[in-house]
Amino acid sequence: MTEQQNSTAAGYASPAQAKVKLDEKKDSLKKNKGSLLQTVLYGSIIPVALIVLWELLSRAGIVPTNQLPAPTTILDKIISLGQDGSLWGHIWITTYRVFAGFIIGTIAAIVLGSIVGFYKIAEQLFDPMIQAFRSIPSLAWVPLFILWMGIGETSKIVMIAVGGVFFPVYLNIVSGILGVDRKLIEVGKMYGLKTFQLVKRIILPASLPSFLVGMRSGLGLGWMFVVAAELMGASQGLGFLLVFGQNMSSPETILASIILFAIIGKLSDWILKQVEVRSLHWQDRLEK
Repeated sequence: MTEQQNSTAAGYASPAQAKVKLDEKKDSLKKNKGSLLQTVLYGSIIPVALIVLWELLSRAGIVPTNQLPAPTTILDKIISLGQDGSLWGHIWITTYRVFAGFIIGTIAAIVLGSIVGFYKIAEQLFDPMIQAFRSIPSLAWVPLFILWMGIGETSKIVMIAVGGVFFPVYLNIVSGILGVDRKLIEVGKMYGLKTFQLVKRIILPASLPSFLVGMRSGLGLGWMFVVAAELMGASQGLGFLLVFGQNMSSPETILASIILFAIIGKLSDWILKQVEVRSLHWQDRLEK
């Protein structure tokens, strides 16, 4: 007994404590897997029901197939694009543009948002101008970006970074920093924390939830603005497929592109959601 107490006091867990922790970890993993499966099952009910209804209406002739093809026709189109190899090129270039713009826009938002959030003079200098730029319709930048940077990849990526990603990430970073409870900072100062330690231990953890929400919002807008970006003279990409389907009067091509946007966008948001959950595991959240 004394040896067990000494080992515990020395920082080592006893075999019984180790077994309890291992059992708790297994239970947590089982619970997470069960929760994920339940989410997937429940989230699939409405889409599957709508697809089945859509297919039945198309086969019954109630829905004109020249305007709204059946889901099986759209699936055949996606398979044919995959078999001739063009589909993967379209998906790759669109995904590259989105994530390149997302990384650039997020980095710019982190730098500028942190400065504005931490320093009052920076907020007074930069924030009014940024809010004015935010009010400009993002598509209004398209002709200017084409004039400045041509119709190559640079203009498309900058369009996604500026028009879609930057503003939601910036706003959430500034809001998260300014929303940190003043009492937490005062407690940190009472314990002798320096400025860097206050930022690392209090301000960043407290503003992290808002920042992660901004990243998810920015990524979602990035997927929206890639369509506008790919209208800028693109010869490849899912946005290009939309225009190609319109020009060729091929609604199955248009709908195949839209469905692929939805699937890939959902997968990327799910990845960020998992990052958010793991990063905020310390939060005592409401259990639904």
